Order: sequence, then structure tokens, then C-alpha cells
Amino acid sequence: MSPQIATLIFALGIGLLFYLDPIRKSRTSVALGIAIAWLSIACSRSVSAWLAAYSGGGSVSDVMSNPDFYLEGNPTDRAILIGLLLVGASVLVARWRRVWRLLLANVPILCFFLYCAISCLWSDYPDVAFKRWTKFLGDLIVVLIVLTDANPLAAVKRFLAWTGFVLIPASVLLIKYYPDLGRGYYPWDWTPYYTGVTTNKNGLGYVCLIFGVASVWRMLSAWRDEKGARRAKVLVAHGAVLAMVFWLFYMAGSMTSLSCFVMGICVMAATSLGMVRRRRWLVHCLIAAILLASVSTLFLDVGSGVLKTMGRNSTLTGRTDIWRLVLQLAPNRVVGTGFESFWLGSRLVKMWDVYWWHPNQSHNGYIEIFINLGWLGIVLLAIVLAASYRNVCTEFGRNSDAGKLRLAYFVIGIAYNFTEAAFKGMHPIWIIFMLATLTIPGGWEPVQRKKTRLESPVMKSREELCLENA
Repeated sequence: MSPQIATLIFALGIGLLFYLDPIRKSRTSVALGIAIAWLSIACSRSVSAWLAAYSGGGSVSDVMSNPDFYLEGNPTDRAILIGLLLVGASVLVARWRRVWRLLLANVPILCFFLYCAISCLWSDYPDVAFKRWTKFLGDLIVVLIVLTDANPLAAVKRFLAWTGFVLIPASVLLIKYYPDLGRGYYPWDWTPYYTGVTTNKNGLGYVCLIFGVASVWRMLSAWRDEKGARRAKVLVAHGAVLAMVFWLFYMAGSMTSLSCFVMGICVMAATSLGMVRRRRWLVHCLIAAILLASVSTLFLDVGSGVLKTMGRNSTLTGRTDIWRLVLQLAPNRVVGTGFESFWLGSRLVKMWDVYWWHPNQSHNGYIEIFINLGWLGIVLLAIVLAASYRNVCTEFGRNSDAGKLRLAYFVIGIAYNFTEAAFKGMHPIWIIFMLATLTIPGGWEPVQRKKTRLESPVMKSREELCLENA
């Protein structure tokens, strides 16, 4: 099949997914498009990378192999992201009452963002750190746009479904029919690895993780709550997405994302049982058991056979060596190097002198926070995580359907950062983690519009009575 015909077929298939999904009939704000655009860029490639690929101007890896890239950035991407950020901020200003109530209910995350902003002052590159912090702030703005919608639950469903309906099929299309865009090759033996719409296999892994979990959630909810044609449409649409996710997981070979996907599914399956929903202590035991099993397997050398089965060794594919080296290079253990400033300048050059494959993160979210924000950052992050767990448990008690997705994404956010660094600006795992853990006064239920006097039941009954007497 030619790429052109395949593109047409996939475009029709994506259109069919949108048609089958029943939330297309739900009312949500047009501003949700800003959030979808931001998440789509975060989950795939920057606009400049897509333009370079389209014009044949070189691969993303070629550009990112230059240390100056991390200092200068790209003006096209900067302009687009600033535009989205400003438009998103204007939306929040118009919703200031709902935004204010939500922010007051989530003080720990505000303190964390404020400390990250202050830490730019002692960075070796304060201008670069501040630019990165604006992206970090953009993640929060995007999440606030979704959660302050008049119908938060429908907004969350649309935010996840519509982004996944495009990125998942597009990844399959690029891998199968556009290998120059959807694949890469290891330089030592030229064997292929698969990236889809992203720039590396780990990126493809977390795209499958996020939207695969969302599709499973929608299917479980539809099976329990929907009937007839509506249920069938949800199952067909998200079943098709899930089938593509499984194939992409197989192609990507991203064990971190696949493991987190299994954890998330286990959390949702277990919390769907009535016995677990009615006993909060069982939920706590479940979450603790899953995270403890992950820590024991990865760091305590318990169950080393599991790592071998997953194709990993005791060094976690060299990650432990990176952790030792970056901790040695950390100049200040109290306040760190400044927000996302460790991987800049001389430290980046030193790491690249040791590792030919040019790492740009420590592959551990907690170590990444430590080297950038110090022990103070670790303490603030711990407070955020504790508050987040309280929030998701409260939501689970109030709305078990939304709560089980939030619990799954909470566990994924914690576990994913054991072997990858995701507590950073424009990382999809961080965006989804905030989406799941920020608490909303009233939960994910639609905002009830106050009835006017003419809409009261008493007046309606009088009108009906007049009609009867006429």
C-alpha cells in the first residue's frame, strides 16, 4: 500500500474514532483546544522539529547533539508556546473565581512552583532557567483550563480521548509507512528503533501509557454505566485505540512505560471491585504494595529475575552509573543548581565526554529534583506527593469512577520517575499527574447553573396549569 493511500485510510479511521466517541455531544469550552494543542506538542515533537522533518532539514537528534541547543532553544517553538500560554492565561482570568478556589485548595503545588521560580535566581543561566520555568507554568495553566471547565469530567475525557485519537493512529502510520519519520537507527549496528510521532522510543512508550490507560478507563466505565449502541460505540472506539497501543508497546520496547501501564491497569481493575471501593484501607494497601514491589525490584535487588525477564540488568541499563556521576557533580545539596539548570554548560559537556550517547537527564525524577532544587526541593516535592495522595483518595471516596483513573495516574507518576525523569516542564507524565492529583471543590462533577426564578419548579407548574385551563 502506498503511503498516500495509507494516510487517507488512517485519516478516515481517525474521523471514525471521533464520530464513535459519545463525548463529542457533551458541552465543553472551546478553550479546551488550547490544552489539547499543548498536550499534543508535549507528547510528540516541537513544531520546529515537524517543520524540519517536512522540509528535510535534518533530524531532531542531530540538532539536540549540539550543547548550544539547550541554551538557545528555537524561536519558532518559543513564539508558539508563548502564544498558547498567553491565550491560556487570558482564559483563566475570565474564570478567575473558579481558578481562585482551585488554587486555594492546592497550596502545596503553588509553593512548589514558587520555589522553582525563585531557584532561577541562583542558576548559572538564569535566563534559560526562567524560560524553562515558563513552560513548567504552562503545564499548570493547561491543567487549570481543563479542571475549571463548566463540565470537568467531560473536559478530562475529551482532553485525553481527542489527543489519543490523533497521536496513537499517527504513530502507527509513521512507523509502517513513513520510516524516515517514525523510526531511528542505532549507530553501532543500524538496527531500527521505533518512535512514532515522538523523537525516541521512551517517548512513544509514555504516549502509549497515558492514552492506553485512559482508553481502559473509558471501556470499564462504559461497560458498567452505558447500554446499547452508546456502550458499543465506546467499546469499539477505545478498543481500537487499545489494540494499536499494544502493538506500539511491542514495537517500542519501553519497559518503564509498559510496567507502569500494567500497574495502572491493576489499580483500576482492583478499585472497580465493590469490596475494594467500600473499604478504604484496602486501597491504601493496594497502592503501597504496588509501589513497594517496584522499589524492591529496582533498588533492593529483590526479584532480580523479573529484571532479567524484562531485558534489564542490576544497573538498570547503566542508569545507576549515571546516578553516581550526577550526584558527584551536584554543586549544592541544599538548594541545587537552579530550576532545570544542571544539564547546562560545563556539567553537560562533562557528562557527554563520559557518555557518547549524550544524556540530557539523570533517568530518575527524584534525583533530577535533587540536583536542580536540592534537599529543599525534595522536601517540597514530598509535601506535594502527600497532598496529592490525599486528594485522589478523597475523590475516590466521592466518585469512584473518576477516582480510579486518578489513583492509576498517581501510581504511574510515582513509579515512572523511578527510572525516568518526568517532574519537568512539558513532560506528559507531569501534566497527567497534575491533572489527576489537583483537587477541585466539588470534584469532577459539572458546575450546576443556578436556576432563575422563571425556571423554578413552582413557576413551571403554574405555566402548565395555565395551559391546561386555556
